[in-house]
Amino acid sequence: MFALLLRLSRFIDALSDALGRATAWLSLPMVLLAAGNAVLRYGGRFVGQNLTTNAFLEGQWYLFSLIFLFGAAPALLRDRHVRVDLLYGRLGPRGQARVDLLGGLLFCMPFAWFVIWVSSPAVRASIAVWEGSPDPGGLPRWPIKGAILLSFGLLMAQGGSEVFKRAAQLSGRLPLPAPAGEGP
Repeated sequence: MFALLLRLSRFIDALSDALGRATAWLSLPMVLLAAGNAVLRYGGRFVGQNLTTNAFLEGQWYLFSLIFLFGAAPALLRDRHVRVDLLYGRLGPRGQARVDLLGGLLFCMPFAWFVIWVSSPAVRASIAVWEGSPDPGGLPRWPIKGAILLSFGLLMAQGGSEVFKRAAQLSGRLPLPAPAGEGP
């Protein structure tokens, strides 16, 4: 059973890593879209035309949302998430593993499940009517709403992977990380 869970954890970690690499590339089109939108908006003033559209503005917003949503699981994998560090830095590797285990079980995974549970009716309703932007020329809304469920599902899976790894470390089945400042 342990070997199966370890393989599943490695798969989830690989998926989060690949997702993080792909998501990072969304920054480039987001910045280019924002810059192009600004140039078109101010350039349009010189020619007396509106050269930008709501689709450009919403596209920029969608890309930022995707970076935020799909960056959560990779951030958790790489330990780059926000942590209120009152005592964590003073703890040794076993204490940190315990805090990570409890944090995953009591906060990360229940929060991700709660967001999925609360968001599901709105996402289903949006998909059912193929919801679009209320603004003229805007983008469809249902895909970005669907990304909420997918991203929090991935976050919950990565949280489960982290919980399993910490439990394996505490039981001696995986090595504990070296304390900060030690090792090669």
